Amino acid sequence: MKRLKILLPLFLLALVLVACGGQAAPAVVSEFAEPDINLEDLAKDLDVQTVYDLKDHRDVYLLDVREQYEYDEKHIPEINLLPMSEVQNRLDEIPADKEVILTCRSGNRSSQVAQFLQQNGYENVHNMSGGIIAWEEAGYPVDR
Repeated sequence: MKRLKILLPLFLLALVLVACGGQAAPAVVSEFAEPDINLEDLAKDLDVQTVYDLKDHRDVYLLDVREQYEYDEKHIPEINLLPMSEVQNRLDEIPADKEVILTCRSGNRSSQVAQFLQQNGYENVHNMSGGIIAWEEAGYPVDR
């Protein structure tokens, strides 16, 4: 009986391989695969399509610099919040080892914060042009 428990899975595997012509199954592309975008070539200002493509990249940190009440109304899912008024006192919360993409309502405040961060030693800082307005107009999801 013990021998059957071991041999049965091997037999089933052999049967599947024969049925498939002995070839390995095709590779499955993961929905969590990193986008094919070179982070080193990112512009300082990014359009919403690029940000959408990068939002789940492990080396990207999305940061909303609006106030809490604005964030509560609507925001990009899973984005980090750090209001512009608090950035100077909470710089240590912004990772220096990732591409930081900033956004706000229209792209104005986030552009100012990007400039401030660059003046304070952050090299990989980008502004999402058009802010959450452009994000929502493009049809991308928002949490409310």
